Amino acid sequence: MTLNGWLQIALFITTILLAAKPMGSYMTAVFERRKTFLDPILNPCERLLYRLTGIDPDEEMRWTQYAVAMLVFSAVTLLLTYVVERLQAYLPWNPQHLPAVESSLALNTAISFTTNTNWQSYTPESTMSYLTQMLGLATHNFWSAAVGMALAIAFVRGIARREMKTIGNFWVDLTRGTLWVLLPISIVLSLALVTQGVVQNLKPYDSVKLVEPQTVTGSDGKTSTVTTQTIAQGPVASQEAIKMLGTNGGGFFNANSAHPFENPTPLSNFLQMVAIFLLPAGLCITLGQMVKSPKHGWAVLGAMVVLWFAGTFTAYWAESHGNPLLHNVDAKVSQLQSGGNMEGKEVRFGIANSALFAAVTTDASCGAVNSMHDSYTPLGGLIPLTNMLLGEVVFGGVGAGLYGMLVFVVMSVFIAGLMVGRTPEYLGKKIESFDVQMAMLYLLIFPLIILGFTSISVLMPNLGLGSLTNHGPHGLSEILYAYTSATANNGSAFAGLSANTHWYNYSLGTAMFFGRFMMMIPMLAIAGNLAGKKIVPMSSGTFPVTTPLFTTLLTAVILVVGALTFFPVLSLGPVLEHLLMRAGQLF
Repeated sequence: MTLNGWLQIALFITTILLAAKPMGSYMTAVFERRKTFLDPILNPCERLLYRLTGIDPDEEMRWTQYAVAMLVFSAVTLLLTYVVERLQAYLPWNPQHLPAVESSLALNTAISFTTNTNWQSYTPESTMSYLTQMLGLATHNFWSAAVGMALAIAFVRGIARREMKTIGNFWVDLTRGTLWVLLPISIVLSLALVTQGVVQNLKPYDSVKLVEPQTVTGSDGKTSTVTTQTIAQGPVASQEAIKMLGTNGGGFFNANSAHPFENPTPLSNFLQMVAIFLLPAGLCITLGQMVKSPKHGWAVLGAMVVLWFAGTFTAYWAESHGNPLLHNVDAKVSQLQSGGNMEGKEVRFGIANSALFAAVTTDASCGAVNSMHDSYTPLGGLIPLTNMLLGEVVFGGVGAGLYGMLVFVVMSVFIAGLMVGRTPEYLGKKIESFDVQMAMLYLLIFPLIILGFTSISVLMPNLGLGSLTNHGPHGLSEILYAYTSATANNGSAFAGLSANTHWYNYSLGTAMFFGRFMMMIPMLAIAGNLAGKKIVPMSSGTFPVTTPLFTTLLTAVILVVGALTFFPVLSLGPVLEHLLMRAGQLF
């Protein structure tokens, strides 16, 4: 670990904290339909959309209606993406004449982008045409992020309102989140990325001669000489901007943000990390302002920052120490490892920015990577995995992180109420059995999907274990990481698992689908129930949710729930791998 590395990490989190309040205040104005500087341009567009679709923007919805509207929208857009993938060979903007996407992979990808996961079991530049990337995938980067944001705002309304049966209008929230928040910031960020060298075009791929021809050996054992290389092009900057801002993560290229056309400079790397945390941090401030308790929003944000720092510190420390076994091989290898573990990392980013990026992208449900997590040390790889297993509430996805954190808030005030022997209250509303039951259902769905599919996969030698490139505890980590990433709607991978098989395409698709939509329903049920409650006066027994004590309790509840649920499987994966590495064994 170096001073330079810590200064860069400090600059990043300082930027996020400084940007949180103006971003949060702007989103409060957008979703409370106050006046903003973009109104002269966007108000006519909004009115036209409502007129064309027959939506009454003043009509409010119960939580059940809100949920149905969200599910219908998601189902229709999922089908659209699937059809585009299957027909891409007959559609325009396919200069490489790529064939239709195979059915199981097309379904997996359609579910992936609909659920804000962006898991990619394929090589994008050799599988998806320009039209598929733009119409099928990039549009979902907007839609899925806007859906998550709308649900978070609906939850906040449920907390803020009193004795009401409605929590807003899904179509209005979806429209305003897209037009006022995601679209303008994405345009600005796209242009900023272009200035750094991120490509943005519709050119066919370039074919160039190699300076030094390469001799390669094929799977049949025959050797051949390669004299040319194909360099992929495409509308990258526009997709890159929304993939980060919307915490989507799906890369235009297979190497994702490690590719020099997606992430060419340290400044582009910094901008991408800021984009990942910008909206989740701002939504915490929006929470405080909408419920008329700004300190509560900062307290929730404080818990996120504490958990983020713990993960970043551990990952940076582990990767800075490298692999102790390599120090003993010879002097040359020892010198290469003296600065830490650079395997799988880009030299233009180094260990500090790689560890920071890994923590940021898995704290949020982004999944973009600028280094390969499969090449991390066991403890370094433990951090991205743990970040997701906590429910990705440490900032989390756009909207999803906030409503996931609010479920933990409900559990925290419930536990605080048990400690003092009185009915728990949250911002003047009593937390009753229904709220706790829905919160527990939300928290139980997550591990049930992850541990269920992981256990099935490790018991199937051909379907599950046949895709592994590593065995032992590292192989378990690869499978666990895949289902955790899918269920948490993250989309990153350990990369040692060949997931483009029928089993993994269908099982991971199922995990993504239920990890997104099954968890939304109990959350909306809590929101609807809270909206109908009366406000009770605060008393000496009311647990305050604006203090460092609340932040500490909230952080502790998240860690305890995560540890009780997932420590056994983690002890058989990365923890065991670390102990065996110290004993001289690698996998």
